Amino acid sequence: MHLPRALWPGRELSMPGKTRKPSFKPYTGPAGGWGSAKSVNQILRHERVYIEGAKTLIEQNRPKGFACVSCAWAKPAKPHALEFCENGAKATAWEITPKRVGAEFFAQHRLSELEQWSDYELEAQGRLTEPLRWDAGSDRYLPVSWEQAFAEIGAELRALDPQSAVFYASGRASLETAYLWALMARLYGNNNLPDSSNMCHESTSVGLAQSIGVPVGTCTLEDFNQTDCILFFGQNVGSNSPRLLHDLQQAARRGVPIITFNPLKERGLERFRNPQSPLQMLGAPATRISSQYHAVKAGGDTAAILGISKVLLDLDDRARAAGEPRVLDVDFIATHTQGFEAYADCVRGTGWNEIEAASGLSRAALTEAASVYAKADKVIGVYGMGLTQHRLGVQNVHMITNLLLLRGMIGKPGAGVCPVRGHSNVQGQRTVGITEKPEMVPNDKLRELYGFEPPMRKGLNTVEACEGMLDGSVRAFLSLGGNFMRAIPDTQVMEPAWRRLRLSVQIATKLNRSHVIHGEIAYLLPCLGRIDIDRQSGVEQVVSVEDSTGCMHGSRGQVEPPGPLVKSEPAIVAGIAQATLAANPNIDWVAWSSDYSKIRDAIAATYPEIFHGFNDRLWEPGGFHRPLPARERRWKTDSQKANFFAPQSLDTDPDMPLDARTQVLRLITLRSNDQFNTTVYGYDDRFRGIVGTRMVLLMNIADIERLGLATGALVTASTWAHDGITREICGLRVVAYDIPSGCCAGYYPELNALIPLWHHAQASKVPAAKSIPVRIRAAS
Repeated sequence: MHLPRALWPGRELSMPGKTRKPSFKPYTGPAGGWGSAKSVNQILRHERVYIEGAKTLIEQNRPKGFACVSCAWAKPAKPHALEFCENGAKATAWEITPKRVGAEFFAQHRLSELEQWSDYELEAQGRLTEPLRWDAGSDRYLPVSWEQAFAEIGAELRALDPQSAVFYASGRASLETAYLWALMARLYGNNNLPDSSNMCHESTSVGLAQSIGVPVGTCTLEDFNQTDCILFFGQNVGSNSPRLLHDLQQAARRGVPIITFNPLKERGLERFRNPQSPLQMLGAPATRISSQYHAVKAGGDTAAILGISKVLLDLDDRARAAGEPRVLDVDFIATHTQGFEAYADCVRGTGWNEIEAASGLSRAALTEAASVYAKADKVIGVYGMGLTQHRLGVQNVHMITNLLLLRGMIGKPGAGVCPVRGHSNVQGQRTVGITEKPEMVPNDKLRELYGFEPPMRKGLNTVEACEGMLDGSVRAFLSLGGNFMRAIPDTQVMEPAWRRLRLSVQIATKLNRSHVIHGEIAYLLPCLGRIDIDRQSGVEQVVSVEDSTGCMHGSRGQVEPPGPLVKSEPAIVAGIAQATLAANPNIDWVAWSSDYSKIRDAIAATYPEIFHGFNDRLWEPGGFHRPLPARERRWKTDSQKANFFAPQSLDTDPDMPLDARTQVLRLITLRSNDQFNTTVYGYDDRFRGIVGTRMVLLMNIADIERLGLATGALVTASTWAHDGITREICGLRVVAYDIPSGCCAGYYPELNALIPLWHHAQASKVPAAKSIPVRIRAAS
């Protein structure tokens, strides 16, 4: 199968009407500082919300305010004067923009035309204001009443085999909406509930559950105040969770060593100037964040961690022989773990040559890191998608947990494992039932509360939903937010399959590519955003979210809705449910969508251990924390112990045969400073010195020369695979960058077309977007 070379390049604009010639100049400033302040000022002016936006931002992530709609980092009990970051401000301005998209917009633009627009241009048109249905004759979205939309969607769903419908959820939806969405799907008859976690941290949910018995991290913000060492793997804090920089800065100022493993030198992990510090803004030196920075090769994290473990075992052997205090926490290992001997045998049996080749790091560098870790008493292991989005991503999660278990760093204050989740509430949605795995759902409670038999057949995750579209078994796709078509891998393969769907329903705040590529019958349903004031029956409602540390928070809208026809997410879900499902005497969809406290009562009844007294605890300072047995050294694993896992391979992306590796590079997809997930706010990446374009390929200068290329040259990247499908993207501009030899990097989601659908993590099926085998050639 051969696919077109061209992607949808669109028109690359920094701001509408201002085309700019791409330029590349190294950025020398810190994260934060005046660059951040200038960027916030620019987005507020650009979205024409300078006054209203400034007022709204004051309430962001604050008590009785609203939870940020971008990242999921924790909200402190005692917030800073301004509890938002640069990208959080961009997300807020993007959502409260006065720009609107209704029927008049689509009267001017056919969808075939909009398919040629860039992601930036589509979302930049503004907020959706009325329910719309695609009309095949005119190739336009036309207005439809809510009643008609619900009735027609319900009729289509009732006519389908329940196993053929998918109910996708992005990380944006509240706990209340997610609970209704999951319940509706199960009442309909399936567990086809993929969500954005399937594309990022499902490796965490699988790996941590196997290692320590919980699917989430064990750290709170208070742990960052007590720790004396932080190990940081594969996460770009400066762009993806900048508020975490406050905690890292405070730790660094206390002299806490922060040891970073990341292929690229990300500015936020190097130095930070706090925009809320007058002294720093007036010229005081920026804070050094990482005390050690190790540029690990893409796919080399397992090898790096095994190398550190090897040093620790050697240090422990020496200490034992000398009668000195042990380096390993042998009492913890004996009492609380199993599998140590097999792991230790694997570590001892692996040679340094193999470790250095797979990690791209020297024995001396790994010894330096291990020596600091060995002396620390309270250590936090932080990681992001740089560990999870690999073929052996679950193994990576096991490995960082192994490293912490060696020294008893799980279940003690100031220590623990800390996966940094991406989208706000993506973790919370899983907590209240968004999962394809029936064993993760309290089915007995659902039977008791709602008098139905929950489906026990495993549902479809993201990759499996895509496979179902390709083979025709998936006929309907309902999306609670998100931009599925751009977030998934193999986009050139998937778009034709997406068009063959019988039904596509999109609940959204703004226009994106998943809306202009559509099924035979397609609806675009505008919903309130989290920052909008949500009035039901004249009463303002509040919603709730879970942050990355497992704390639940209330969130209250601050601005007037974009239009009178825009409905809340709970009201839309309730409308579809009523039109689709048989009446259930135990469920009052109208009451739930009119008073969200009743939904929270239902959540508390379904998950009493986590959400007891939900409404009463909604506004606790800093949020209320979900129970985490591993924090108390209670292990909810099959063995009732914390488990060590020996790695099956040092190379976490073993798809490339040895004889091809001199010509094939490992492509890392990453986000710019001017985006959050699939939302692109502009075409500049300040921290990487890239202006006016996203069609770039960051390469090591040695690889550029070895492949006979030149800095600034246009190249084509093609996936190295033997499945008969040609995947390639042309028009990428080479940028020389500090990245390990043999690796290259480019932007997500533009380069998702290079990720084969089958190139995913074993066990979790997370797309392996951090190590894609590609060939690079000069553009013809």
